[in-house]
Amino acid sequence: MDIQTYNPSEVTFPESVTKVLIVNNALPQPADVGYEYTLMGTKQDTCRALADSALFDACRSLGKSIVEADYFDDVLLYHYATRNDSIYYSDVKLLPEQIVSLCEETGTGAVISFDRLLFNMEKDVFAFPEGYLMGNIKVEIGGVVRCYLPGRSNPLATVFINDSIFWNESADNLSILKYVLPDANTALRTAGQYIGAKVYINFVPHWVNESRWYYNGMGSRWKEAAAYTSGQKWNYAVERWNSIYKNAKDWKGQAKSASNLALCYEMEGKLEVAQEWATKSYDLFKKNVGDDNSNTKLLKIYVGALQDRIRSDKKLNMQFGED
Repeated sequence: MDIQTYNPSEVTFPESVTKVLIVNNALPQPADVGYEYTLMGTKQDTCRALADSALFDACRSLGKSIVEADYFDDVLLYHYATRNDSIYYSDVKLLPEQIVSLCEETGTGAVISFDRLLFNMEKDVFAFPEGYLMGNIKVEIGGVVRCYLPGRSNPLATVFINDSIFWNESADNLSILKYVLPDANTALRTAGQYIGAKVYINFVPHWVNESRWYYNGMGSRWKEAAAYTSGQKWNYAVERWNSIYKNAKDWKGQAKSASNLALCYEMEGKLEVAQEWATKSYDLFKKNVGDDNSNTKLLKIYVGALQDRIRSDKKLNMQFGED
């Protein structure tokens, strides 16, 4: 079954920070840098790709994702240049006096800045003997995002970006392929939007999709308990799985029902209790079938996941100013 877990951000802001400013402190790479286009085995020497809009899209996408997380009171996007050099590949931090000026100008308490963002795009179009064309685009994204607070000489946090995005399409001819594959500028802009929407998790609490499972068994009691579990009626499911665990005639019934109890308690938010039951299940599997058994390995992962959730909850409480 699929579940969503709420996770803390990597960066913890002071409670006083209720508004943040997104800044583009990166310089766009030249149009003739970082783009290689191969057409039917021949590299094209006239290809160009503009990265200016991609940088802005990355900032806007980051700001939009942070807004949707509903953690800060307000998120602003700074529209003016912050650098006066021309070395596009350099990683340049914002100066402490710049941070103070930006925060005073915008009424924000922190700055999140793209200090470097570079793209490397490879496009390859080739023909198959069957008579159709294939087009591939790969955009590699590398950069640095930092978080700054006024009054600090060093950044609050630094996030290094290293990711990629792909396109793969086929068509009967080049004219049709141009419609289904993005052009160079659009590909860069999409890459910027992608990385902004992905890096946001470092700065705000966020939801993550995860998978869980529960064991089925023969007999009316197992089917009844499974029905309550699949219907997410956790209090009834706990009662049934507890009964099955206590009355199990072999270790395997105990191990499976203990794992199911761990799931039910996790869904009720009782993570410490869930960890205890998952550990019981893991110990039973390990004792009876060994470390290499798939169930033992699965329960070991689950115990670790619950331990991570317990630690995450403590960090979440701190980020939301709760005890």
